[in-house]
Amino acid sequence: MAEPAEIPAIAVPGKTLGPATQYLPGPGTHVYEGQVVSSLLGQVVVTPAPSSSKTAGGPAKRLTRIAGALDRGERATISVSRHGGRKREVLPDVNNVVLCRVVRLMPRQAIVTIQQVGDTVLQTEWQGVIRSQDVRATEKDKVKIHESFKPGDIVRAQVISLGDQANYYLSTASNELGVIMATSESGNDMVPISWKEYLDPETGVAEPRKVAKPN
Repeated sequence: MAEPAEIPAIAVPGKTLGPATQYLPGPGTHVYEGQVVSSLLGQVVVTPAPSSSKTAGGPAKRLTRIAGALDRGERATISVSRHGGRKREVLPDVNNVVLCRVVRLMPRQAIVTIQQVGDTVLQTEWQGVIRSQDVRATEKDKVKIHESFKPGDIVRAQVISLGDQANYYLSTASNELGVIMATSESGNDMVPISWKEYLDPETGVAEPRKVAKPN
């Protein structure tokens, strides 16, 4: 079977990896709108189907618990590994654009783990802080952290200070910075509908976020 469009070596959450009709979703991925999509920051691994040594004519009798009987042919599996061999030990530095995951909210700041610097997925996750005054460029005194981020959000941010020994200080004050992937309170993947809201397409419910404008 012909290979689909080019599969990236490194994926970020929400990155489309290939059609579910040709690939099975492995660890670190999920299926969304018929596509296998990355759930993690990490290295993409394609594992051939067990019977792929025979390209045609072999019995297609193995059913996986993921695919069930959706198709009778064998499919390769796409996985995303957070601990792939392509990682390098890199330290975030001032002005770096990073991807991070929100882990905890406090009244005036969000605690995050930095998982990627530029195009490099980190071997070690570093803790960062997005303070309320660094969420956006205007009306800083009106920012409410719980209306800007939620635990589990993937955020594109910029390092503005090395901070103290425990935290990097991050900013989302530019239009292109902010939440790039969010899950609703119902557990569904959401889509951005404005600079301050994501929408759950399953329930029709909108939730507030500091939304990153797509690059």
